[in-house]
Amino acid sequence: MKKIAFLLLLTAQISFGNAPFWSKTGHRVIGEIAQEELSGKAKRAIFKLLDGQSLASVSNFADEIKADRKYKEFSAWHYVNIPPGKDYKDIEPGKYGDLVVGVQKCLDIIQNEDNPKEDRVFYLKMLVHLIGDLHQPMHVGRVEDKGGNDIQLQWFGRGTNLHRVWDSNMIDDYGMSFTELSSSLPKLDKKEIKDIQQGTLLDWVKESQLIADRLYDSVEVGQKLSYQYSYIWWATVETQLQKGGLRLARMLNGIFK
Repeated sequence: MKKIAFLLLLTAQISFGNAPFWSKTGHRVIGEIAQEELSGKAKRAIFKLLDGQSLASVSNFADEIKADRKYKEFSAWHYVNIPPGKDYKDIEPGKYGDLVVGVQKCLDIIQNEDNPKEDRVFYLKMLVHLIGDLHQPMHVGRVEDKGGNDIQLQWFGRGTNLHRVWDSNMIDDYGMSFTELSSSLPKLDKKEIKDIQQGTLLDWVKESQLIADRLYDSVEVGQKLSYQYSYIWWATVETQLQKGGLRLARMLNGIFK
């Protein structure tokens, strides 16, 4: 029995060790920020669709369904790989699409009120998560290293990789709950919020791509990272979380107007 349990644990580590997502905390922060910026009409419509659940509470749905193989086709929606110096328009989406294709599909399904409620709910939950992924820069990384997953590093003496540093290491080690973190982010005035919400989906993709380019240059394979790296880059983490939440709210307010 112990041997079986060990094998199951080992399998889980192999399957999920490089799982591509903001930490659960990060996604919930984005959902929480978006919830606060919803219009009254959008808030009521979403409350009805989600049967009272908040955006934060459904923000990790797209990762949770990975445990069910019938949702395998949605795995490619969590990222988009763009070669250095290229734009999204220069690449061809794979068979199952990519992050951009996924977001656009979600929008199409949600905004059509003739679609069954269960479909609109499914794609609303997906959208909340995917907009979060879009603002984790390494989800707009490079195919040759799997968005930084193959760039091995040390984080406070623990083995990790560039993708995981940005997915979870920095946020989880910061030690705040999602409500504490969301409330501690810089306070913005109406103009600052409006400026962040400007642009198109592809503008936001390009923005994350340019940040990812900087992150690739920020480390060397095998480098030992600790307080200094977090000190340098934490403001970028906060900014991306805040942008993700505010832009998700803009999308939802546009759908439910």
